[in-house]
Amino acid sequence: MYVDRSLTCVDCGVEFIHSVADQEYYTEKGFTSDPKRCSSCRAYRRTTRDGSGSSGTGTGSGTGDGGRIVGGPRGYERSEERGPREYFVAICSSCGNQAQVPFKPRMDKPVYCSDCFRTVKPG
Repeated sequence: MYVDRSLTCVDCGVEFIHSVADQEYYTEKGFTSDPKRCSSCRAYRRTTRDGSGSSGTGTGSGTGDGGRIVGGPRGYERSEERGPREYFVAICSSCGNQAQVPFKPRMDKPVYCSDCFRTVKPG
């Protein structure tokens, strides 16, 4: 039986909830330990891990034909000339935790961390 647990991110120090659904997913995938980072820091770390993206082709080179990086966000190809994606720090409008988002937040629109975004789904 799982219950929501409060954990602290090792990168940003923000407290985040390791939900029942996330715990079930971790168990299903065979992960034996709790996450060390909040979802925002995990996403940021994935995008900046090696600076060149992942190949997705099994070659390990990270680039496809024509100077493109294969396997960019959600499988889209990304041009090498674009460089790494810029992230902005924001405060979640729902839980108040710090979040990193790939767009410049505006004061007239709410911003949500990844955990809250899954439950709020703004339109």
